[in-house]
Amino acid sequence: MTSTESDPLNQARIAMFLAGLKELGWTENQNFKLEPRYAGSSLEDLHMLAADLVRARVDLIVTGGTEPIQIASKATTSIPIVMTTIGDPVAAGVVESLARPGGNVTGLSLQATELSAKRLEQLKEVLPAVTRVAVLWNPNNASLVLKLKEIEAAAKSLKIEVRSLPIREADDVEKMLQPAALDRAETIMTTEDTIQVVHRVRIVGLARQQGIPVASEFSIMARAGSLMSYGPSLLDQWRRAMYYADKILKGAKPADLPVQQPTRFEFLINLKSARALGIAVPPMMLARADEVIE
Repeated sequence: MTSTESDPLNQARIAMFLAGLKELGWTENQNFKLEPRYAGSSLEDLHMLAADLVRARVDLIVTGGTEPIQIASKATTSIPIVMTTIGDPVAAGVVESLARPGGNVTGLSLQATELSAKRLEQLKEVLPAVTRVAVLWNPNNASLVLKLKEIEAAAKSLKIEVRSLPIREADDVEKMLQPAALDRAETIMTTEDTIQVVHRVRIVGLARQQGIPVASEFSIMARAGSLMSYGPSLLDQWRRAMYYADKILKGAKPADLPVQQPTRFEFLINLKSARALGIAVPPMMLARADEVIE
């Protein structure tokens, strides 16, 4: 896992996964043992932790996010890996195709058509005058390379100019969120890789200091203070991961289990952040939201 053991998101992910396994007859410390590993915000530590799990000869590795999944798949080609919350596992090189994974990795992806366009359309509904959007993304993340292209394509039809702000490491957060880098951007869009999720409070805080709203993909960002979020449910992905774990622990091969796409999406509006930024959210948008954070 990225981040720390005390991170509420990590706690919720594991709790959801364990609760699902219990429904299928798996009870921790009775017929299986959990071996959690936390890398904090260091991707370098993930290599060491993955190697540690391989040496321990675990029966199954479960992880989420493009970089952790890539690192785990490089550490072993024999131990089954169940993945969650990855944008494009084919582009990331961890499966051959969604229908036929082909190796020791399978699970759930975040791929869903027209998500980027939908997110921009919602942003325009809340902020009709917006014409310049800065996008935070990681050039080292294959999924985000594709996502940036999707955002740029969707932005053209809405007459929105996209400013690319690459964040490869934690130190880039402050650099890219300075006025000079933002270059009069009216809104910031996040793309939620490991770095952005771990440093979500910093990102929202730095944007707030400059009076710039943040539009996000995952609900964890809206709960951290971004104006709005629309995208797949992370916790639902971790809940559904237990079906793969159950099948694999009972003898199924990852190569025979197709990768599934998201089925549950969440639209959140942080009304507290809207008020702080002086933004009046249209009543129709509030009515459509799955959750309004007061």
